[in-house]
Amino acid sequence: MALGRLIDGKWTKEWTERDDSGQFKRMPTHFHRWITADGSSGFKAESGRYHLYVSLGCPWAHRTVLLRSLKGLQDAIGLSIVDPVISDQGWQFSERFGSSPDRLYGVNYLWQIYGKAKADYSGRVTVPVLWDQQTQTIVNNESRQIIQMFNAEFNAFAAFPERDFYPEVLRPEIDRAMDAIYQPINNGVYRSGFAATQAAYIEAVTELFQALDHWETVLGQQRYLVGDQLTLADWCLFTTLFRFDLAYHGLFKTNLKRLIDYPNLWDYCRELYQQPGVSEWCSIEHVKQLYYAGLPELNPSGIVPVGPDIDYGAPHSRDCMG
Repeated sequence: MALGRLIDGKWTKEWTERDDSGQFKRMPTHFHRWITADGSSGFKAESGRYHLYVSLGCPWAHRTVLLRSLKGLQDAIGLSIVDPVISDQGWQFSERFGSSPDRLYGVNYLWQIYGKAKADYSGRVTVPVLWDQQTQTIVNNESRQIIQMFNAEFNAFAAFPERDFYPEVLRPEIDRAMDAIYQPINNGVYRSGFAATQAAYIEAVTELFQALDHWETVLGQQRYLVGDQLTLADWCLFTTLFRFDLAYHGLFKTNLKRLIDYPNLWDYCRELYQQPGVSEWCSIEHVKQLYYAGLPELNPSGIVPVGPDIDYGAPHSRDCMG
């Protein structure tokens, strides 16, 4: 999300996530190492060894915070929360809006953590970041991989090891669901919001609402994305849905419908929000500050809207499904 990047370890405001046709093209993440329970990967799951850097406003980072909470890993994995407003040097540390300073090194910007991992690093400086204090490096900065690790590899230290959101028997279906929602929905809101041509915007927003229409139908027939079991796919969809009416509908011009205009998706979103350990990590303030105050290209005034007034705690009817 940071509108800038490192080139050979030096911070630059250069941002290149659009192609010649005006389409938003997300740059890949670079750190894809794995933590395993037995240490066979070279990174052994241990309590107190790893630290998670996140933004509560960012949907990709939000996934990892939720899995840390849902599995009860708060005592095993440390946490630093960046300021929701992206600075001219990318993600910054502060104590505004309930954010936290860098709890490990006291640096001012997240790019400095990337520099500690690789002095000549070139690429985006993104959240989440899963840091290894023992080897002083970034293990992983890909949210989908981090939530898989949190789900299974830290069970020896988890308060809720019995919670399995990625059961082996369902993994092919879960992977298919996550793949199906990624480009049109998770990334689709960004493809709409950051499109630089009318054609690129129309393509992205059309695919987005076609996908939302599809999953509205699916969730009218079953409780979750993969049948009757809550999985990682649901948490990947939830973090986008939670932000939809708060930010994407207005700032990103995804305004064919609001989430609350989809009875099943809105009901489903409220059910997930009301799961134990979730709502306390859902910050409306961080979401609004990130998108409206932190993206001057899209909102030059920096004015943060007072609405919409959304009640995620309103009763849902998903209990009758399945």
